[in-house]
Amino acid sequence: MNLPIPVVTIGLLLASNIFMTFAWYGHLKFKESALITVILVSWGIAFFEYVLQVPANRIGHGHFSAAELKTIQEVITLSVFAVFSALYLKEPLYWNHLLGFAFIALGAFFIFHKWA
Repeated sequence: MNLPIPVVTIGLLLASNIFMTFAWYGHLKFKESALITVILVSWGIAFFEYVLQVPANRIGHGHFSAAELKTIQEVITLSVFAVFSALYLKEPLYWNHLLGFAFIALGAFFIFHKWA
């Protein structure tokens, strides 16, 4: 089954970001754990982020520019983080967070818009 490059790229970036978010922020629920322990666990989780991230960029580059790949990455990162923060960390999202995310999405529009 040959999926379109954008579907493969975005799917891999989405999966990568789930691992990244747990690696970077999952330990916040385990503050009683030793710092070296959470660092090593985070590195282990981050390995899977890289296993997905590197192929996503390799597959996507050419169809997307490097700037477009980074923009996709950041929009996915914020989307995954918003869900993670609300559901896993139980931290509310406020209107200013959503407004900030909207401005970042507006920035993505400018990156992807083909100016004539």
